[in-house]
Amino acid sequence: MHRPPAAALGVVSLAVTALVLAGCSTDTTAPAASTTAPAPNATATVGTANQADVEFAQMMIVHHQGALDMARLAADRAEAPEVKELAQRIEQAQQPEIETMTGWLQAWGAEPLDTDGAMPGMDHGSMSDTGEGGMASDPEMQQLQNAQGTEFDTLFLQLMTVHHQGAVTMAQTEVDNGQNTNAIDLAHQVVVDQTAEIALMEKLLDAN
Repeated sequence: MHRPPAAALGVVSLAVTALVLAGCSTDTTAPAASTTAPAPNATATVGTANQADVEFAQMMIVHHQGALDMARLAADRAEAPEVKELAQRIEQAQQPEIETMTGWLQAWGAEPLDTDGAMPGMDHGSMSDTGEGGMASDPEMQQLQNAQGTEFDTLFLQLMTVHHQGAVTMAQTEVDNGQNTNAIDLAHQVVVDQTAEIALMEKLLDAN
């Protein structure tokens, strides 16, 4: 077998060493442009909003929270499986929507309402005090908390039907007056989903 001369091997070794050292050296030049696109910022993702969009998100967050407060009572108070299933479906749908709308408000630089549905620091009454959007009043919520079995089922369906009707009205206002396409799309979905649930609840009430 023919072996390369020692001198040739030395040249190859030096060349490899030079390449390794070059790769390990500190490069102060600007790196090549990345092929990965930068992540869009929140404002670019959610788009611009008008006053109707902001008010829709603010009020619907509080409204959804009211629905969750009622729905979470069903697990150990409701009797009918259909009521328990409906309550679970409401919770699974509306909690993610709360998180989405909260992100919109942050991106739009808007303040959320407080947990009662009033602007922080302003004494305009809460949504539960005024019944705005079909929100259950504090006495109605107390009555629901104290109910069990079929009594709970009936009261839950009655209160949630009114609550959903208020949500549909709020969402339709956003569809008519909003600007942000994401908010309008969500409002459309609220109208579709909650109209269907109203029909279901009315059917369950008739059965009772």
